[in-house]
Amino acid sequence: MIELIKEPWPWYIAGPLIALMMFLLLFFGKNFGLSSNLRTMCSIGGAGRFSEFFRFDWKSQIWNLILLSGVVLGGFIASEYMSSAAPMDLNSDIIIELQSLGIKNPGEQLLPEELFATDAIFSLRGMILLVGGGVLIGFGTRWAGGCTSGHAISGLSNLQLPSLIAVIGFFIGGITMTYFFLPIILSLK
Repeated sequence: MIELIKEPWPWYIAGPLIALMMFLLLFFGKNFGLSSNLRTMCSIGGAGRFSEFFRFDWKSQIWNLILLSGVVLGGFIASEYMSSAAPMDLNSDIIIELQSLGIKNPGEQLLPEELFATDAIFSLRGMILLVGGGVLIGFGTRWAGGCTSGHAISGLSNLQLPSLIAVIGFFIGGITMTYFFLPIILSLK
């Protein structure tokens, strides 16, 4: 039986594979981005009856739904069959900081129970993270004209200035959330 790799792929393998994927998409005249799948799914579901935004040829985007399915399937395979059960190797300062914010065993799980257990999801903190985060991500994706993967991978490889500005904004937003707002949200019950 083949022993599956239980470690993350190194950059010199993963990076060229991403570049190959981008080359193939560009060669076939496609743009990479996963948030556009939400528009496609809403259009398939009939949202075009209510909004002009959803009135487009969704059949031309079937390839992107197939790509999304591959991303989900690949993530499942990697998670279930190629992941090590060993804790993540986190910096000791990060462990101390996360413990001070109420995460008991940082690095033991990708999804800490303090945030993702059923009772935690239906708490004030969980609702702020899920509903508030969802609204902000949805608004930001629409306002920026695409998601992080579309701008950071596809837009930057096409040397698009709006994508560079969007990626800088994503990093500023992530840093702001991590250092200023997340500690406040995690202090809620």
